[in-house]
Amino acid sequence: METVILSAVIILMIGIGMFWIHLLNAQHDARIEAYRFSAPLPRPPGLPDDTGRRAHHTDADR
Repeated sequence: METVILSAVIILMIGIGMFWIHLLNAQHDARIEAYRFSAPLPRPPGLPDDTGRRAHHTDADR
């Protein structure tokens, strides 16, 4: 009998945790959706157009 009650309590706690995580994720998604991201900063003068990692390698075609 104790095993059945313990199993039910564990399953109930897992269900409550899943519901709570679902609510927190929904709040987080709503907060991300409401936030307005700014435009990217302009490139500083004097930098080449391609500053990626592959542009710095001389043997990029290997």
